[in-house]
Amino acid sequence: MSIAIRDDYDERVYAGVLGKIIAVYLGRPFEGWTYERIMAELGEITYYVNDRTDLPLKNHLLVVTDDDITGTLVFPRALRDLGPGGFAKLTSQDVGRAWLNYIIENVTVLWWGGMGNSTEHTAYLRMKAGIQPPDSGSIARNGRVVAEQVGAQIFCEGFAMTCPGDPAVAADLVEAAARVSHDGEAINAARVVGALVASAFTETDMDAALDTAMGLIPGDSLIHRVIADVRGWAQSGDWHATRARIAERYGYDRYGGNCHVVPNHAVVIAALAHSQGDFAQAMTVVNTCGWDTDSNAGDVGSICGVFGGLAGLDAGPDWRGPVADRIYLPTADGGAVITDAATEALTLAALGRDRAGLPATERRDGARFHFTLPGSVQGFAAAATDGTAAGTVANVLRDAGDRALRIGWPAGDSVLAATPTFTPEEAIGMTIYALVACPTLYPGQHLSGRVAVPADAAGPVDVRLAIRTLGEDDRPVTLTGPSVAVQPGDAADLAWVVPNTAGQPVVSAGVLAAGGGVADLESLTWSGEPRSDFTRPAGGGGRWRTAWVQAVDRFDAKWPEPFRIVQNRGTGLLIHGSRDWRNYRVDADVTPHMAAAVGLAARVQGLTRYYALELAGRSTVRLVRRWDEDEAVLASADLAWEFGRRYQLTLQADGRALTAAVDGTELFHVTDDGPGPDSGGIALLVTEGRTATERVSVGECTTSD
Repeated sequence: MSIAIRDDYDERVYAGVLGKIIAVYLGRPFEGWTYERIMAELGEITYYVNDRTDLPLKNHLLVVTDDDITGTLVFPRALRDLGPGGFAKLTSQDVGRAWLNYIIENVTVLWWGGMGNSTEHTAYLRMKAGIQPPDSGSIARNGRVVAEQVGAQIFCEGFAMTCPGDPAVAADLVEAAARVSHDGEAINAARVVGALVASAFTETDMDAALDTAMGLIPGDSLIHRVIADVRGWAQSGDWHATRARIAERYGYDRYGGNCHVVPNHAVVIAALAHSQGDFAQAMTVVNTCGWDTDSNAGDVGSICGVFGGLAGLDAGPDWRGPVADRIYLPTADGGAVITDAATEALTLAALGRDRAGLPATERRDGARFHFTLPGSVQGFAAAATDGTAAGTVANVLRDAGDRALRIGWPAGDSVLAATPTFTPEEAIGMTIYALVACPTLYPGQHLSGRVAVPADAAGPVDVRLAIRTLGEDDRPVTLTGPSVAVQPGDAADLAWVVPNTAGQPVVSAGVLAAGGGVADLESLTWSGEPRSDFTRPAGGGGRWRTAWVQAVDRFDAKWPEPFRIVQNRGTGLLIHGSRDWRNYRVDADVTPHMAAAVGLAARVQGLTRYYALELAGRSTVRLVRRWDEDEAVLASADLAWEFGRRYQLTLQADGRALTAAVDGTELFHVTDDGPGPDSGGIALLVTEGRTATERVSVGECTTSD
């Protein structure tokens, strides 16, 4: 089948991502419940129930961290990491490398239920022990029950969205990814879900899409029989009766493990067969049926989101408004954690376009926030400068045919319209799956935006760029750039260098508007590398520490040094920054205490991709490139370093040139032509021991003598 990149491709990917996250947020509060309990306590599920105070939730947030969302959107980074043409190269080993690079053990992405209890945790431990995919997820290695749990179909839709109209290729791509952790009937189920997502871009008949998907798995497989049975039962039109037949023939009591694929796949098919792709009806069926509600709903939401597009999502209740595009993707790539559905959709769409030999769609000169996708608000909300609710934001189609974020407020007052750049206050202490994140915006970076005032506005608008950071005792503080007066019918470009925040993270960014009561934010973005010192801020409060991704065994608050880190086995990293940092210099004092190695890393793209300047073996200083399982020592020198002594380390990355110094003396200046990272954040690192640091600084590259 030919590659089908249609004009609405980006929008349908966006609808698929929205469908996934809406469905997961919808089903999460009653995950694991039976149909009988749901009907007794909630009734048929027709809308979000997270605000039901009678539910035994650990928190009542709607937008939460969730393994189903994170895995779906993070694992396809394996395609990006392979570079252009990654589809032709992708293997299960490549996806396994992405797991080891992005997943922080016992913290992010997976359900850490233990060997033999959690399928994904089992596969992760296999890979950590050197067992390569697909053996890491095989029945031969882990047994049928473990290998056939539900996870393979949970995490597959992101891969499939890069294969519009090509279900066969989508199924193969999904299988390569799924075999990292699963085998047997779980693979067949994942192939079906992947094929359905891909077909949904071009197919207008859900039954035809199901026929195609069934043709991509063995006809004598259990999953094939399940689908045939469920579709037959659905002919009655009574989904409650279909659910009862599923429970009777394919219920949890017939299969081992915690969350077997067969019962849950049957529920997914029931929702599709009874709804014929209608999003709202599919959500009612898949969620009310029970069992793994957030996972099953996520599969159905992706398929129906793509199938019906944005119009299908908007045809029922207001699914999108409470979500506001917001997503958290906690991984070791900390600068990509606080994100939104439009951003993630265009990332996936760019991979699909690459497969077709097409460039990615550029939105408003590559602006991070552009609002060009219908209805997108990209996490923006309106508030007073004290954080209380005020004003409105909405995506509008303007007379010129383009879109913008319309900000409204009472004329004569002011409003701050902003989006999170770091963990929002309401998300602190997220339960179940930890929210670890770095800020996306830093002091020294160039913040810019464009604001227009509609011609029918009541009067001129005073507008300025604004950020919120943390002050004394972590109370939010608003900082603003230069003021610009914009007359009705005019527009203005805004620019501002983010000021020093005294070591505190920037928690949100946007515009502060006052006066006329309406303004259109056309874009907001930033560029360049930071110019900042990072240390313990004055004034109390400890949220600054959470801006560092802790991939070390200990990073405690009680010690006198701002950064005391401990790693018991192997190498640990304390990571800060964002993948869009490219050319910069990083300096840090490092005091080793009984460690095999300590150091400083630059261009960090996760746990296994970075450059490092290390003091190693008590006798050596070396410049190292780590790239997945490969380690290359680019330069080394003798240095009899001592425990308890402070060393000043400097590492600079400028294009392919790397420069390193210890205590102000340049030791290495090399050009790396290998497969090293061309961008990324920074990290302090330690191997089997303890190290301490007072201050880390990021600044402009300097010319080497």
